[in-house]
Amino acid sequence: MDAVLNILSWASILAGSGLCIIGAIGLIRLPDVFCRMHGAGIIDTLGIGLIILGLAFQAGFTLVLAKLGMIVIFILFTSPTATHALSRAALHGGIKPITSDSSAPDPTIDPTADKTEAMSSKT
Repeated sequence: MDAVLNILSWASILAGSGLCIIGAIGLIRLPDVFCRMHGAGIIDTLGIGLIILGLAFQAGFTLVLAKLGMIVIFILFTSPTATHALSRAALHGGIKPITSDSSAPDPTIDPTADKTEAMSSKT
């Protein structure tokens, strides 16, 4: 039984660590503050939850399990709240979210057509 708990524990800890690393890469790679907050808020919350689940498998039914449960509840409440507060502060600060890729060409406009034709075809 100990071998099964160890395998579940380490699998959970490794999966959670992998998700936290993916969230950290998302903070670097994603284009704007709103995408970065989305990646960090969701991926890191799940990663931390899996890490704490792995620690709970190691702890067994002790006082440590109760403390880990309180930490999970705290993380599940504070992470989405902090992400929401940061996004509202960014919006009130004047940061606009990226809505489309401005470098991508508009598929409705023919690049060989005259500009007046393209403008009339859009309306």
